[in-house]
Amino acid sequence: MNPDASSQALEISLSAARPRTKPATSELEEQVIALFDELRARLLRYVLGFGLSTADGEEIVQEAFLALFQHLRLGRSRHNLRGWLFRVVHNLSLKRLAKNGRCAEVPGLDGGIAESRHDPRPNPEEHATSRQRRERLLAVVQALPAQDQQCLRLRAEGLRYREIADVLGMSLGSISASLTRSLARLGRADGR
Repeated sequence: MNPDASSQALEISLSAARPRTKPATSELEEQVIALFDELRARLLRYVLGFGLSTADGEEIVQEAFLALFQHLRLGRSRHNLRGWLFRVVHNLSLKRLAKNGRCAEVPGLDGGIAESRHDPRPNPEEHATSRQRRERLLAVVQALPAQDQQCLRLRAEGLRYREIADVLGMSLGSISASLTRSLARLGRADGR
């Protein structure tokens, strides 16, 4: 038997006998995982605001992070990845709405979230007052144009004006005017 062949056979048998170790996670994977941990819930809330199901929302968020991984692996820009992710999720949500045959107009901001935040401790009068206020503000939000609702939702998720402009493909001035107009309407409805 050839000495090289016997050493190769020994290596193969030793490697088969070794316990399998988890492959090392690359720096790129670690960065994407860190962003996933940081932004997953916020991105999912944003998707659910489109009126999509939780399952669709989870799938869209996963698709966005897969796209991010591919984007970074190709050496593309790392500038403003948070805004980039919201833009991808926004576009995927619109595509999913179109695929489902639903209107691409964004529903109200509540998405069932407002009801789940209700504190059961207030007395009945406080409960009624709180419910009326919430309904009044929700009605104002639902009466806003779809683009104003989207601006408001993205701002509520903590995005800066420039990031919102990038996500929605609008000018910075339009974002500022939209948010100013929306917040003024909400303030008037709330008696401020």
